[in-house]
Amino acid sequence: MTDRKSPGTEFRRRFLGAQEPLFGSFIKTPSPHSIEILGGLGFDFVVIDAEHAPFDRGSTEISLLAARASGVAAIVRVASSAPEHLLAALDDGASGVIAPHITSAAKAQDLVAACRYAGRRGFSNSPRAGGYGARNIWQHVDMADKEVTVIAMIEDPEAIDDIDAILAVNGLDGVFVGRGDLAVALQDREPDTPQVRAATDRVIKATRQIGKPVCLLASGPAEAREFVACGVTAFVISSDQGFMRSAAASALKDYKSAASISQ
Repeated sequence: MTDRKSPGTEFRRRFLGAQEPLFGSFIKTPSPHSIEILGGLGFDFVVIDAEHAPFDRGSTEISLLAARASGVAAIVRVASSAPEHLLAALDDGASGVIAPHITSAAKAQDLVAACRYAGRRGFSNSPRAGGYGARNIWQHVDMADKEVTVIAMIEDPEAIDDIDAILAVNGLDGVFVGRGDLAVALQDREPDTPQVRAATDRVIKATRQIGKPVCLLASGPAEAREFVACGVTAFVISSDQGFMRSAAASALKDYKSAASISQ
């Protein structure tokens, strides 16, 4: 079987190798349409949010098909790092996974093992990931271990304490800093959340020292610019629901204003 270069392969190359700025968005609605729209606009990746949005195996699978059709890399934020959640996403064709609440090096090792055939990933070349059997056993094993991107969510105080050991885990490709969870865990209610910023800076510094990429959700272009200067290379921009809400609010405001002027 001859494999065309997939969006996932290209994402992994750019995320790990080039470490150039990449831009994605959360997908919160279990429908293919927003993925096709974002892919058509030129987003580098989407994150299918199976942790905080109502995705089941079927809707995740359809979303991954939409990503493939629109040529955008699709990362699944799984509900947990349980091997069955990771396996389902990867078998259905995810470019990679983001696993929540990775709080220790041991959890990071388990995550990597569950995602790699060189570890403990259960084998099947019959789903989409194996080309429905078009790849033979070893073609699929070798290609899958090269294609899949494994990212740990760093969103707990314990993870910050153990960040150097977590990052040192072989096969862990990068981290996503979950600043919302950190704010709640630290009860950081102060303006500009200084405790969260200190924790985020700690993670960014550690990733730069070891040469691994870090991703986060930026509040806007100005904040993204600041984080690029610090070494962050991948950004999640809002979500499909967030884009719809902001555009709808802006349109409603404009139309109400226009209507009041005309009266």
